[in-house]
Amino acid sequence: MSTEVRVPALGESVTEATVATWFKQQGDLVSVDEMLCELETDKVTVEVPSPAAGKLSEIVAAEGATVAPDALLATLSAADGAAPASDGPYAAAAATSAPPAGEAKVDGHTVDVLVPALGESVSEATVSTWFKSPGDAVAADEMLCELETDKVSVEVPAPVAGILADVLKGEGETVEAGGKLAVMAAGEGAATPAPAARPAAEDTGAAPAAERKGDDAPSARKMMDEAGLSSDQVSGTGRDGRVMKEDVLKAISAPAQPDAPAREARAPVAVEDAAREERVKMTRLRQTIARRLKDAQNTAAVLTTYNEVDMSAVMGLRQEYKDLFERKHGVKLGFMSFFTKACCHALAEVPEVNAEIDGTDIVYKSFVHMGIAVGTPTGLVVPVVRDADRMSFAGIEKRINELGARARDGKLSMAEMQGGTFTISNGGVYGSLMSSPILNPPQSGILGMHKIQERPVAAKGEVVVRPMMYLALSYDHRIVDGKGAVTFLVRVKEALEDPRRLLMDL
Repeated sequence: MSTEVRVPALGESVTEATVATWFKQQGDLVSVDEMLCELETDKVTVEVPSPAAGKLSEIVAAEGATVAPDALLATLSAADGAAPASDGPYAAAAATSAPPAGEAKVDGHTVDVLVPALGESVSEATVSTWFKSPGDAVAADEMLCELETDKVSVEVPAPVAGILADVLKGEGETVEAGGKLAVMAAGEGAATPAPAARPAAEDTGAAPAAERKGDDAPSARKMMDEAGLSSDQVSGTGRDGRVMKEDVLKAISAPAQPDAPAREARAPVAVEDAAREERVKMTRLRQTIARRLKDAQNTAAVLTTYNEVDMSAVMGLRQEYKDLFERKHGVKLGFMSFFTKACCHALAEVPEVNAEIDGTDIVYKSFVHMGIAVGTPTGLVVPVVRDADRMSFAGIEKRINELGARARDGKLSMAEMQGGTFTISNGGVYGSLMSSPILNPPQSGILGMHKIQERPVAAKGEVVVRPMMYLALSYDHRIVDGKGAVTFLVRVKEALEDPRRLLMDL
């Protein structure tokens, strides 16, 4: 009996993807939900998990192949056993550094656990969660605690194998880069109990939930323990199906299902609304987003003007040259390079949209540092493509891909998110048909892209069906007049409906 592995849904208006990487080879044993391959679209990277346990009998779509939604990627065949679940990213270090099961050795010399580098211009963080307590035995590179900054979460691993002797900074305390978090006793000496080795998984075709739990983020494991959840009750969105903190929050907030007696047993017996609520402290990132968005509304005189663009020319040009473009430049030709180029062209004609207010002065920019809004599991971030007006289509696409990947992995530095002069936000990848974006201070303009949808429109006296997109420009009316805002949006529309204008600077 064989099981088909097919391309999952890729999102609104996304019709194809490229097979980027196969993590498994033909003949390999795989377990349920183990990552098989990774697909790339214009906007996101999609990981494809195994739908069943068994053997990867055939790879139908090789790396580099272009596939459509629901296309066949591979087939699985039944096998006597499945590959055991991974011990996580620190398995190798634990295997070589941890003492034998049942004991951990120390000899009295201590090692300081320090706050790692937090990124450029980030000087402090908050201790969000300790995964270990004083006296616990830990392996080298095992996660000790998690820190939160305004932009990213930082996990702190154990520098050596040994005993966590003392915790110097508790949860909720603020720490500085390079500061001391804890002290470890390392080396050989007195034995202390350590967790017993896990029993081997029974030959059921899938790794048990208790074994898969070792792959999950430490903060997620702690939250699941506190909420009384197990790994098989939470759908992981991390790499290889790894359960992240956000996955647990989503599972906790989901309403209890009538056919789940275990959940009903855990549900509070009280009927008051308070008994069915949960209070979760906002992360520093979410607090920063909330504060900046409210500051923009309170400070700027924000207006929004709308237009629509016929995407036929861009889609046709992209279809005609996408294969040649990718072969020459090593990157796919997406829509973002067209929009970035069109905005740079329009900003040159309407410079006030690229300016900012500083006290009683207006600061005009003779360059375009383009902010590209990216949604991540922890919130919205806006990495900046610097000097986008001087870059080629290929340069823009490569830089956007690099920044997008770093944003999703939580590896953006503060320097990569600062200095933007204008922002593009693409709600269309989530299916948005129309919205009014909010300014990203101190910028004076932001362009909202939306879903491409076929609609009947009038063209030369006839009704035709065209792929249309609504555009929205939110702007600071203190320095941008209505005429300038409308002119900017019209120039963007003209450049997209006739991309040759970009080449001729018209």
